[in-house]
Amino acid sequence: MGVFERYLTVWVLLCIVVGIALGQLLPGPVQAIGRMEIAKVNLPVGLLIWVMIIPMLLKVDFGALSQVKEHWRGIGVTLFVNWAVKPFSMALLGWIFIRHVFQPHLPAGQADSYIAGLILLAAAPWTAMVFVWSRLTGGNPLFTLSQVALNDTIMVFAFAPIVALLLGLSSITVPWDTLITSVVLYIVIPVVIAQLWRRRLLARGQAALDAMLATISPWSITALLATLVLLFGFQGEAILKQPLVIAMLAVPILIQVLFNSGLAYWLNRRLGESHSVACPSALIGASNFFELAVAAAISLFGFESGAALATVVGVLIEVPLMLLVVRAVNQSKGWYEAGARG
Repeated sequence: MGVFERYLTVWVLLCIVVGIALGQLLPGPVQAIGRMEIAKVNLPVGLLIWVMIIPMLLKVDFGALSQVKEHWRGIGVTLFVNWAVKPFSMALLGWIFIRHVFQPHLPAGQADSYIAGLILLAAAPWTAMVFVWSRLTGGNPLFTLSQVALNDTIMVFAFAPIVALLLGLSSITVPWDTLITSVVLYIVIPVVIAQLWRRRLLARGQAALDAMLATISPWSITALLATLVLLFGFQGEAILKQPLVIAMLAVPILIQVLFNSGLAYWLNRRLGESHSVACPSALIGASNFFELAVAAAISLFGFESGAALATVVGVLIEVPLMLLVVRAVNQSKGWYEAGARG
């Protein structure tokens, strides 16, 4: 794992400080950036989102879909947790904590927006960083690649309907046109661009692809951090007034990560899958495609929304939480293999 990825939480914390400071010291320029939009899509952020997502999708080989059948039980667990459990469990946790437990302590009128951000965060499983987490656990690389390719394919078609369903169940108005636009802009087009680019690079050999990935990988994190500076520039006033909001939003995310990773790990063990398959299956179920969530939250609800802030909290705690899951599955390997053999 590179320096950027290893210390992502530190960089995010610095972005909070820088963003809030810029929002307070230079409100005019920050607001001007916020007004640079077409059809509810902020142009600077849209560009940054593409710079974030395309290098990650360049790593994905959709040809790996042919290998799905080799570990059908592990793939089944991944799909069940990612698409039948994870978004719905997050909606439930949001309802419990945001609408009830923490509501007296949250800004008035923001509960729906916070819940929407949590739903957006949970409705898309993570992609590129799963390769890093899988490598840290000795995960099966072919299984990791095949489940990422399959999840990305499903996400193109399932993200919008699941988000719309859960927002509707939460009594949150669903702007379908903006939601579909977000899916096309931040999933479909980046996937097409990345795969065409990947094909051209591979035509020159694997070394050309590897060299390009090494060159552009830092772009993703840099663009993410620039987006966060802008977000916190707009969110600064709300955070200064309610600094505990971030901690309260982190609670359902924390529970969701531990619950879904534990469920996927346990189900793989019950089905007799190898530890090298269970690890990446648990890790993709625990993590979130926060770049997509941030982009969709901004498009749907705006820079200053509680939804945007909720997705950013997911970025803030992603790395330490995932490293905790990595440590747990590594230390429990003996327990896992004893049960899987039985």
